[in-house]
Amino acid sequence: MDLTPIWLTLKLAGITTLILLVIGLPFAWWLSRGKSFFKIIIEAIITMPLVLPPSVLGFYLLLAFSPKHGLGKWLQETFDVQFVFSFQGLVLASVIYSMPFMIGPVKSALQQLPKALSEASYTLGKTEWQTFKSVLLPNIKPSLLTATVLTFAHTLGEFGVVLMIGGNIPGITRVASLAVYDSVEAQDYAMANNYSLVLFSITFVLVIAVFVFNKYQAKTSLE
Repeated sequence: MDLTPIWLTLKLAGITTLILLVIGLPFAWWLSRGKSFFKIIIEAIITMPLVLPPSVLGFYLLLAFSPKHGLGKWLQETFDVQFVFSFQGLVLASVIYSMPFMIGPVKSALQQLPKALSEASYTLGKTEWQTFKSVLLPNIKPSLLTATVLTFAHTLGEFGVVLMIGGNIPGITRVASLAVYDSVEAQDYAMANNYSLVLFSITFVLVIAVFVFNKYQAKTSLE
């Protein structure tokens, strides 16, 4: 069993989750603060990967970042950066595809917090950023953990998007989900089972950990 696809998958999921933690949390906070038509449009765009077929999103990313024209050509000529058929392309696609799994739960949790928390913090002279970091985030730990694990686990199972923009290049873009597909195509069901079992086990452990943590948090808050 070639472990390279497993390693690439874990690496991709880890990098994607870290990036979404950095950009997703402030974004979720911004979206949670009031409603406007502009925010509704942005939120709709962020939510689209939940309902769009992955191949559709992957196709448009492939067109947008093709080195032969448009944005992809400009990036290639200006910065010598190519997203198509590369690991960085997988990261870009995964960040876009998994974004609603990070932003959605965090935004909902922030909206459910009582406004008195923020108002009290402002009264004590805290800035909006200090309030977000020191007051709001500690109060949404279960939702934050859930969003982080969902993002990581969702990235583990990506297939259509990564295939469209990354291809299936061994050692570069051939992640575990593609290895499962290749094994089934070759009728090597034992190998497909090996890869599938690893992905299933990792995801199962992560989901169980979230349930245990959330149950512990709920029990602690009641005591």
